[in-house]
Formats: sequence, structure tokens, C-alpha cells
Amino acid sequence: MTDTKVMNATTTSSGLARATAGVGAVLQGVSRVGVAFSGGVDSSLLLALAVRAVGPTRVVAVLGVSPSLAEDERRTAHDVAQVIGAPLVEVVTHEGDNPAYRANGPDRCFHCKDELFTRISDEVVALHGLTAIAYGENADDARRPDRPGARAATDHAVLRPLADLGLTKNEVRQLARELGLPNADKPAAPCLASRIPHFSEVDPTKLAQIESAEQAMRGLGLGDLRVRHHGEVARLELTADDLARAVQPELRDRIVGAVRAAGFTFVALDLVGIQSGAFTLPLVQVTHG
Repeated sequence: MTDTKVMNATTTSSGLARATAGVGAVLQGVSRVGVAFSGGVDSSLLLALAVRAVGPTRVVAVLGVSPSLAEDERRTAHDVAQVIGAPLVEVVTHEGDNPAYRANGPDRCFHCKDELFTRISDEVVALHGLTAIAYGENADDARRPDRPGARAATDHAVLRPLADLGLTKNEVRQLARELGLPNADKPAAPCLASRIPHFSEVDPTKLAQIESAEQAMRGLGLGDLRVRHHGEVARLELTADDLARAVQPELRDRIVGAVRAAGFTFVALDLVGIQSGAFTLPLVQVTHG
């Protein structure tokens, strides 16, 4: 499927047509929108629907770049935006300068998103003639208690069309497949800071260790994974299939070597596997009683 066919297919499902019309309705009266873009499936679908609804000249993808963004994710974002046909601009964010972000409490994501939306307002809006900002929160995210970034979106009056339309993660992926987006089945890829336990300071050295270890492990053929940073200990979260493979002697030795080369002393394999919100959810649930 060519890029043109991805964005301008004449045969669309009723669900895709409704989603396009819904995003168009949310953007009614918006002359030019900036989509906070990560290259993940949620923001990619939002970007694609916005382009379909109002045209590529009225949409700009905005990618926040900082040490918490893995270089692989940065490249992927550029590739996906090109497939969609939307211009992409980068904005350098400085959440690491904020002591509240570095302290890494359960509200870390608030400070990160607050910095992103502030930088967009200060550096991108006027330059690119934007009259609104939107981001890819879906309906499932809106129901989760461990998404403090949503508060930053509210504070900055950022639009959330996917959540407003009630689109769940599964529906987002289905629509992305119908559009032929290359990342429709891409696993979730939270920022590198999410690998550091709350109240353990976020710093560039830790982020670089995590990125290096994860990149090396993917180079060994492992798929969706997380390297959790516990000081000298790297706790590896893998898929069920990769858990079984990782304990085989040859691959195990290569994993240990790769993770130690990233700066860790000890390598632990978490038998639970991939866990979303493992650090934040328990704290947020306690906070909300």
C-alpha cells in the first residue's frame, strides 16, 4: 500500500468514516492543529484522522525530544509521520531541569506533559500558526487513575478527540490497521523514565543505561520488553514467549553481557513479565483510597 492509498482510500469502513467525521467535528473552527505526537499508535491514529478530516496543510505533528525519548522511538515517529503525510516539528523539552520531575513521584508524568505543552505554546504555536493542540488519549486511558499527564492536558486546554469519541485501545488499533498505518500493532512504548521506580531520582545517566540495555536486547531478537532500573540491578520484563527463550543458556549469556555492558552489575528476570503501570498504579490507588 502506498502512502497515498493509506491516507486517501476511497473505500472505508463505517467505523473509520465515523471516526474521521468525529475528529472533524472536534476540530471544527480550528484553522490549524498541532498534534502532540510520539509515534505510538494512539497519536498516530489521531494524526491520520486529523489529516483526513481537515487536510495535511492544517495539521502539524509535534514531537517532544529529551533524554527520556529513545532514539529508536524518535526515528520511528519521523517515519510514521512521513507515511501519514503530515509535517513533523521537534521541540526540545527540559523536564529534567524541574526538581519535581527529577524527584519522580507518582505525578512525574504531569510535570513531563506540562513541560511539553508549555514548550509547544511558547515555541511552536505562533511559529506554525496553530490555533489548537490535541493529544492521543484514548477512552481506556481516560478511565485509568495512573495518567497524571491528563491533568496537564486539561490545564493547557489540550483537545483529546479519541477519548471524546469513546475509542478504546482495541478500536484505535483496528482503525490504524484499516488505514494501513505501519505501527498499528506496535507495543506500547512509555518513556524511558517510566522504568525508574518512583522516588528514585530520574537522571540522564539512568536513562542512557536503560536505553542502551533495551536497544541491545532488541538486537538479540527480543520483542516487547522493559528494563527496570533498580540501581545496580536491571530487572527485565519480557513477554511470555521471550521469558522461556531468555533462560536458554546461549541467549541468557548474551542478555547478561548486553545488560552489564550498559552499566548494570546484576541482571534479574521478572517472572511476571511485562507490567503496565507497575510502579504508579499501587501508589495512585492508595492515594485515591
